[in-house]
Amino acid sequence: MRYPSATRHKPAEARRFGRAEGGNVAVLFALVLPLVIGSAGLGVETTYWHYKRLQLQAAADSAAHAGAMERRSGSDAALVTTIATQAAEENGYASSAGTIQVYAPPISGPSTGGQAVEVRLTFNGDRFFTKIFSQGQVLIATRAVAAFNNASTACVLALHPTQGSAAQFQGSSTVTLNGCSVMANSVASDALAVQGATIVSTDCLIAVGGVLASGSITMSECEEPVENAPPVADPYANVPEPALPSGPCRNANYGPLPNVRYCNGLDLDGNTTLAPGVYYISGGNLRIGAHANITGNGVTFYLGAGAGLTINSNAKMTLKAPGPSSGSPYAGLLFFGARNSLGNVTFNGTADSKMTGALYFPSRDIRYNGNFSGENGCTQIVASTIVWTGNTSISADCTDYGIRPIPVLSLVKLTE
Repeated sequence: MRYPSATRHKPAEARRFGRAEGGNVAVLFALVLPLVIGSAGLGVETTYWHYKRLQLQAAADSAAHAGAMERRSGSDAALVTTIATQAAEENGYASSAGTIQVYAPPISGPSTGGQAVEVRLTFNGDRFFTKIFSQGQVLIATRAVAAFNNASTACVLALHPTQGSAAQFQGSSTVTLNGCSVMANSVASDALAVQGATIVSTDCLIAVGGVLASGSITMSECEEPVENAPPVADPYANVPEPALPSGPCRNANYGPLPNVRYCNGLDLDGNTTLAPGVYYISGGNLRIGAHANITGNGVTFYLGAGAGLTINSNAKMTLKAPGPSSGSPYAGLLFFGARNSLGNVTFNGTADSKMTGALYFPSRDIRYNGNFSGENGCTQIVASTIVWTGNTSISADCTDYGIRPIPVLSLVKLTE
């Protein structure tokens, strides 16, 4: 007689257990699958957002650098913001997907209130896989600060874009430029030339083209002349030319009066004190005689397209341009040549003359034969071309007199 074995039922139990276990795994897999997908998606999105942050940081860096370059040239905060925003957009920043804030100067960090520009960018991006966990957008924020310095500022600037020897020092002159440089915007191989027995002491000799140096040169900031430099903007390009004064032309013999029009030149001789204002000369020459002793504070001489300048070498002049607190649109400008005028302008004068301000002739050629400068050396020369034969000393830190700085060499770097 056979008895049933208890083990006969194990295969059936095992099968039932297997089915139960399979069902549990399926349920568990169904529960875990969203987490697996979400985790994988989170990894992918984390990489993507990291890439977007690097891209946004690059845009912020470019914007801060461009903004600092613009601010260093003297532009106001509004223009700095415009330039910084353009730079950010050119480097992949989409303003429609975030915000841009530009502070000139910075409002946070170690550069607060200094010579720098701070840029803050944000980007709001939609989620992909991680929508399983959150419906909100991903906010990415970056910040960059670019600082600049005025290690080199030009006090002699030749604007002509192609002329050879656009800035030229010749003869036996001795020129000392304290804390400032000579800049030539010309692309010529001899854009800036120091020749003959000339002795020049300056921060740097800088040219868009080349520098020809056969005279004696001492440079305090540069080991060698700087060639192939970027051009420098006209510092007075946004200053409007004076409006034509109303009323009839005055004859030169009527004597000097500001804010009237001289069509046949203006003669200055003897002991003459000029009232503040603009002396508008549209024709003839401004003539300063051999026995002249001319003084004037807050004056600007405007030479129209048909006007010239004659200064006797024995003339003594103590002239000062309008200062920064004068409210005059011509602050810092002692001479202003019409932008469409041509020809040569020669500056002579005795060693005890003082001409404080900018000699600005953007389309004319200047010959500087004078052995003088302004108060504390504050004379600035900006012209199409410049030939220098005088002996004098000029300084750069002249903002107290309204003279605009001319930054040269792009010494701008990211600091934060």
